[in-house]
Amino acid sequence: MRRTGVVMMVLGWLLIAGLLWWGFERYLNPNAALAIDAAPGPVLLKRGPDGHYVAPGRINGHEVTFVVDTGASHVAIPLATAQRLGLQSHRAQRSHTANGEVVTYAIRLDSVALGGLTARDVAGSILPGMSGDAVLLGMSFLSRFHVSMRNDEMLIQPQ
Repeated sequence: MRRTGVVMMVLGWLLIAGLLWWGFERYLNPNAALAIDAAPGPVLLKRGPDGHYVAPGRINGHEVTFVVDTGASHVAIPLATAQRLGLQSHRAQRSHTANGEVVTYAIRLDSVALGGLTARDVAGSILPGMSGDAVLLGMSFLSRFHVSMRNDEMLIQPQ
């Protein structure tokens, strides 16, 4: 009988920990549940507590995490993420970023998808010095859609 009580207590604590983790993840990224393969149509993103719009998406069919960046000219991909996706470029160029001038590698992406929105033949850049694995979703994708912001929401929809 005592053993059953211990097992029930452990299961109870695991359930509580799981619920806390789920709630905390939803708080940090309110767009985490965005359907990657949604039907074509508008995408409504909510601003996270850090002030960014973060959402799951796809590049050339591979899952990535996007940070929407209206100040970025292209879709900017950290080198480690580009390697994971099998992306390569040998065309070096100098780019001006928020952190100054850097060497990047130009690339054309077959497809970029966010929710129910997909763009083909999108300009991108591989950034060797970019940390993390999140991809900056820049204007080479966003300019193909109508983007509006109101309060803490961003609506991206077909033009």
